[in-house]
Amino acid sequence: MSELKVGDRAPSFTLQDQSGKSVSLDGMLGKRAIVIFFYPKDGTPGCTTEVCSFRDSSAELAAAGAQVYGISSDSVQSHREFAEKHQLAYSLLADDGGKVRQAFGVPRGLLGLLDGRVTYVLDAEGIVRHKFEAMLRAGKHVDEALDTVRRLATAS
Repeated sequence: MSELKVGDRAPSFTLQDQSGKSVSLDGMLGKRAIVIFFYPKDGTPGCTTEVCSFRDSSAELAAAGAQVYGISSDSVQSHREFAEKHQLAYSLLADDGGKVRQAFGVPRGLLGLLDGRVTYVLDAEGIVRHKFEAMLRAGKHVDEALDTVRRLATAS
């Protein structure tokens, strides 16, 4: 498992969102910047902070030209309950077995006990333009993503 770096092309994947709909990276490409954040587990304090930070910045991210997706190994049902509880306006994708997490090379966090927390910003062609990894600064992920998306928008 090698970690995806800035300049790498993101690996293709198809996962189900919280409503059971299939979402593929290939289907997202060509339209706008894509923010993908991997998080450890629905309902935990840090993950709740992170998903709500992205929720609270949804309008700014959309205005800057980004589409947001959260990914964890939780089930579609768990994602549905988590998204409804926190009124999320973006998709949470169920990475059953962690295959997409592995394909992106997301490391384990906190002494290898939990899935890691990494945010990637991809351009419209699927190239990684920014990567931010911080297990304990869950709220900082949205700031990093928003700054990058704004830079991409002004560069094009």
